[in-house]
Amino acid sequence: MNFFDKLNQAISQNQSLLFVGLDPNPEMIPARYKSQDIISGLWDWLQFMISETADKVCAYKPTLGFYEALGAPGIELLQRTLAAIPPHIPIILDAKHSDLNTSTIFAQTVFAQWNVDAITLSPYIGQDHVAPFLVYPDKAVFILCCTSNPTAVTLQQYPSIESPLYLQVVKESKNWGTPEQLGLEVGTTNPDILARIRAVSPERIIMARSIWAEGNNLSKILAAGLNANGDGLLIPVPQDMLTQEDLSEQVQSLQAEVNQAKTEIIYDASSCSLWLPDVCFLDQHPLQDLILQLYDISCIMFGNYVQASGATFPYYVDLRKIISNPQVFNQVLNAYEDILKSLEFDRVAGIPYGSLPTATGLALRLNCPMIFPRKEVKAHGTRRLIEGEFSPGETVVVVDDILISGKSVMEGAGKLKSVGLNVNDIVVFIDHEQGVKNRLQENGYRGHSVLTMSEITETLYQAGRINEEQFSALSEQSNV
Repeated sequence: MNFFDKLNQAISQNQSLLFVGLDPNPEMIPARYKSQDIISGLWDWLQFMISETADKVCAYKPTLGFYEALGAPGIELLQRTLAAIPPHIPIILDAKHSDLNTSTIFAQTVFAQWNVDAITLSPYIGQDHVAPFLVYPDKAVFILCCTSNPTAVTLQQYPSIESPLYLQVVKESKNWGTPEQLGLEVGTTNPDILARIRAVSPERIIMARSIWAEGNNLSKILAAGLNANGDGLLIPVPQDMLTQEDLSEQVQSLQAEVNQAKTEIIYDASSCSLWLPDVCFLDQHPLQDLILQLYDISCIMFGNYVQASGATFPYYVDLRKIISNPQVFNQVLNAYEDILKSLEFDRVAGIPYGSLPTATGLALRLNCPMIFPRKEVKAHGTRRLIEGEFSPGETVVVVDDILISGKSVMEGAGKLKSVGLNVNDIVVFIDHEQGVKNRLQENGYRGHSVLTMSEITETLYQAGRINEEQFSALSEQSNV
């Protein structure tokens, strides 16, 4: 079971969004444990926290630094603590790891030896630092994107409050891993900051931190951080609560408070009165996260652009950038694959040049031979019109990136048919609509698309990524 499923199962079983920080902080150890030697006292305290909360929380979060500060006995204490946590509750190791040189060996240690389920990482080394942790398919990472430390504001809100660095961290890190692999760590007492992060990452798990520093603003934090389904947000049990003898009762009370506030927020959301004005995620598109990522990596740009057909549009879609973002490319292939699995064909063909990487990826995914029609026939060599092995009479499915006029994809399909191949289905990633699928049908092809331009437009507008003027420009063009 992967981390995402394990977490959701724990949330459902315990009806809780709470997590406990298992931190052996000598400065906070309750007086009742101080009569023993320090390691024994901390161990008894940690055991107490686990036993009192195991049926009331969805995750445990040991902070590696506290254990390291205790030396070799501290690492032994960590391993004992990890073993004491019930196996059905996920463990998030709070490491804030930030060293590229040790990332591979550290990932092996925490995931293969210590068997934790997730880890927190610093983003500033970039994707190369995160990648070694993502090769473990059942594990996950949480990227630190914001902290509540007052002196960090000058960095986190650089270069401006309107376009802060912490939001850029969110947007960039979304390209590193899928929603099941990569979540966000957000330390803040400000619900507005949490709301902005949720707006640009609607499908990511957010682990909130430091929310109790300015009193109980739980309802506002929940309203800002919950996703459209009323989950996706992990809430910390206050540190001072963990020192109390009646810990079980206090956590149960907090659990009930969170669930009640969550219920009220979900009820209010039924009228779209969410925490963000003019934004409602109640009827979100199933590929919303992918659409937003395409926008974030500038696959969709605004301005007057001449298309391959010669027409001028008030926007341009450049899907070639996808191949430089492996996580996004993986999601794109998944979406194509869902359509192709319902079709019958012997080979897959890509239209040069934009869809050749996609066709290659799909051929590998589906274990299906690939061919492609040449854009131009060389005057030397084999002078072949179709590259790859095939036999006349076989059926080929054609994949392309964007369907605007249908001219290029039908030309490619025509080349395939000219050598005796059958082409029944054409699958594209984005359909600009404008009746092009009808044009394909008139020429004997069934058209399929992962997304339509109107779906993309509506999703971007609902998520607050584009303004009303841009929304109108896109809508008008797709309805021409």
